[in-house]
Amino acid sequence: MVIKVYIASSSGSTAIKKQQQDVLGFLEANKIEFEEKDIAANEENRKWMRENVPEDSRPASGNPLPPRLFNDSRYLGVRNGSSSPSLLFPGLLLAAIVSALLL
Repeated sequence: MVIKVYIASSSGSTAIKKQQQDVLGFLEANKIEFEEKDIAANEENRKWMRENVPEDSRPASGNPLPPRLFNDSRYLGVRNGSSSPSLLFPGLLLAAIVSALLL
Protein backbone atom coordinates (compact mmCIF):
# COMPACT_ATOMS: atom_id res chain seq x y z
CA MET A 1 0.00 0.00 0.00
CA VAL A 2 1.15 3.50 -0.76
CA ILE A 3 0.79 6.49 1.51
CA LYS A 4 -1.00 9.35 -0.25
CA VAL A 5 0.16 12.84 0.65
CA TYR A 6 -2.22 15.63 -0.26
CA ILE A 7 -0.32 18.84 -0.99
CA ALA A 8 -0.91 22.20 -2.66
CA SER A 9 1.78 22.95 -5.23
CA SER A 10 0.82 26.60 -5.49
CA SER A 11 0.05 27.51 -1.89
CA GLY A 12 0.58 31.15 -0.97
CA SER A 13 1.23 30.19 2.65
CA THR A 14 4.86 29.77 3.63
CA ALA A 15 3.74 27.74 6.68
CA ILE A 16 1.92 25.23 4.47
CA LYS A 17 4.88 25.04 2.06
CA LYS A 18 7.25 24.37 4.97
CA GLN A 19 5.00 21.69 6.45
CA GLN A 20 4.69 19.99 3.06
CA GLN A 21 8.47 20.02 2.64
CA ASP A 22 8.92 18.62 6.14
CA VAL A 23 6.46 15.77 5.56
CA LEU A 24 7.82 14.86 2.11
CA GLY A 25 11.41 15.08 3.35
CA PHE A 26 10.57 12.86 6.33
CA LEU A 27 8.97 10.22 4.11
CA GLU A 28 11.88 10.29 1.65
CA ALA A 29 14.50 10.11 4.43
CA ASN A 30 12.77 7.08 5.92
CA LYS A 31 12.35 5.46 2.49
CA ILE A 32 8.58 5.31 2.84
CA GLU A 33 6.85 4.96 -0.50
CA PHE A 34 4.31 7.71 -1.12
CA GLU A 35 2.27 9.34 -3.83
CA GLU A 36 1.73 13.10 -4.01
CA LYS A 37 -1.80 14.29 -4.70
CA ASP A 38 -1.89 17.95 -5.66
CA ILE A 39 -5.09 19.69 -4.58
CA ALA A 40 -4.13 22.94 -6.32
CA ALA A 41 -3.85 21.37 -9.77
CA ASN A 42 -6.60 18.76 -9.50
CA GLU A 43 -10.12 19.52 -8.29
CA GLU A 44 -10.91 15.83 -7.75
CA ASN A 45 -7.96 15.53 -5.35
CA ARG A 46 -9.11 18.64 -3.47
CA LYS A 47 -12.68 17.38 -3.19
CA TRP A 48 -11.62 13.89 -2.09
CA MET A 49 -9.24 15.21 0.59
CA ARG A 50 -11.80 17.62 2.01
CA GLU A 51 -14.53 14.98 2.13
CA ASN A 52 -12.34 12.34 3.77
CA VAL A 53 -10.71 14.27 6.60
CA PRO A 54 -12.60 13.15 9.74
CA GLU A 55 -14.75 15.72 11.52
CA ASP A 56 -12.55 15.67 14.62
CA SER A 57 -9.51 16.59 12.48
CA ARG A 58 -11.11 19.52 10.68
CA PRO A 59 -10.41 23.16 11.54
CA ALA A 60 -13.03 25.04 13.54
CA SER A 61 -13.83 27.09 10.46
CA GLY A 62 -12.97 26.75 6.79
CA ASN A 63 -11.74 23.74 4.86
CA PRO A 64 -9.05 21.24 5.82
CA LEU A 65 -5.68 22.37 4.45
CA PRO A 66 -2.69 20.34 3.30
CA PRO A 67 -0.56 18.51 4.03
CA ARG A 68 -2.76 15.50 4.84
CA LEU A 69 -1.79 11.84 4.78
CA PHE A 70 -3.94 8.82 3.94
CA ASN A 71 -3.36 5.10 3.56
CA ASP A 72 -5.91 4.33 0.87
CA SER A 73 -8.97 5.96 2.46
CA ARG A 74 -7.71 5.68 6.06
CA TYR A 75 -6.79 9.10 7.45
CA LEU A 76 -3.36 9.27 9.06
CA GLY A 77 -3.32 12.93 9.98
CA VAL A 78 -0.53 15.52 10.01
CA ARG A 79 -2.47 18.68 10.88
CA ASN A 80 -4.44 19.00 14.09
CA GLY A 81 -8.03 20.24 14.28
CA SER A 82 -7.19 23.66 15.69
CA SER A 83 -6.77 26.88 13.77
CA SER A 84 -2.99 26.63 14.16
CA PRO A 85 -1.57 23.78 12.12
CA SER A 86 1.00 21.49 13.64
CA LEU A 87 2.81 18.40 12.49
CA LEU A 88 2.81 15.23 14.47
CA PHE A 89 6.12 14.56 16.14
CA PRO A 90 8.27 12.57 13.69
CA GLY A 91 8.14 9.43 15.85
CA LEU A 92 4.34 9.55 16.02
CA LEU A 93 4.09 10.20 12.28
CA LEU A 94 6.36 7.24 11.54
CA ALA A 95 4.41 5.03 13.96
CA ALA A 96 1.09 6.03 12.32
CA ILE A 97 2.46 5.24 8.86
CA VAL A 98 3.99 1.90 9.85
CA SER A 99 0.79 0.93 11.68
CA ALA A 100 -1.31 1.83 8.63
CA LEU A 101 0.91 -0.19 6.33
CA LEU A 102 0.67 -3.25 8.56
CA LEU A 103 -3.15 -3.26 8.66
